Amino acid sequence: MAAAEVLNAPAIPSLGNDVSGYLPKLRSNQGHYVASSSTGWMRPTPSDTPIEEMRKRFRDEGYVWIKNVIPREVVYDMREHYFSQFAHTGMLAPHTSPRDGIFNPSSDPTSHQGIGGVPVDSTNALLDAVHADPTYRSFLAHPSLRAFIRRFTGWEQERIVDRAMLRHNCPGSQSTGIHYDQYFLRDGDDEFLTAWVPIGDCAVTGGGLMYLENSTCLGRDLESAFLKKAEHLPKQERIDAFNQYMAKDGFMSHDAVEFQGIHRENVGRWLVGDYEAGDVVFHNPWMVHAATKNEDALGRIRLASDLRFYEEGAKLDPRWMKIWTHDDGL
Repeated sequence: MAAAEVLNAPAIPSLGNDVSGYLPKLRSNQGHYVASSSTGWMRPTPSDTPIEEMRKRFRDEGYVWIKNVIPREVVYDMREHYFSQFAHTGMLAPHTSPRDGIFNPSSDPTSHQGIGGVPVDSTNALLDAVHADPTYRSFLAHPSLRAFIRRFTGWEQERIVDRAMLRHNCPGSQSTGIHYDQYFLRDGDDEFLTAWVPIGDCAVTGGGLMYLENSTCLGRDLESAFLKKAEHLPKQERIDAFNQYMAKDGFMSHDAVEFQGIHRENVGRWLVGDYEAGDVVFHNPWMVHAATKNEDALGRIRLASDLRFYEEGAKLDPRWMKIWTHDDGL
């Protein structure tokens, strides 16, 4: 199947993907909890589902949540390695394992924010180091993940952008606001695949991603409007996610209730899942999404990585072909 057919076919409104008898309780960085009538469950897809069915779900819904893509122990090894780098900072609860990643309730969560929040200087230095760490770079190349991507897209060879990111989100801290991915990668082709990888189990209340149902067309329309406004700007400003027509922090909003209300005629519910280590959620460049507020009952720190893949030979955004650093301006 051609890459464009898999990745950029228009989304078809879904009929609802509730897989449980109760609805998730969601909120974003700011604002009230989303009303239960405006939330729903994502549909998990077993890894042995026929590939054509996986592709159909992706085309129809803008995402596909695949179970057990990466071995669970490999994911937890990465989690343990990451939080071991922060063990001396007071982030972790005393007498707990970095593998569990339990937040220290006596610490101020704003002092331990990761990407998406406002990290303190000492955290920035650790984040720079861990993104360049060979253990993380090896995790990104795990053969189970890469083989699945080639099978799913039909690409002979995939290319990952070097600027992959690790995001930790402590209970009570700020995390990723509402956005779609394309406006951060405007200087490359828009035929790419995002993989969101939870690094550890992440309950519905644990700060994982929530997706705005049927929002692919909205993302395209918003991007067209942004580009129209900015067409008079020099190229470097025009492709900047922080230009004068964008929000100052690069996100469209931090309030899920407000954003959904503004666009209620064009979108559906906020959807979320109970993610497990080994799962991967793939979404298109236009799907609107954000992190939920981490209110995990066990105090677990949400850790995840977001990766972008292109078909070999595609035009890549050169700004994203460098390993993430806290001061790269992107």
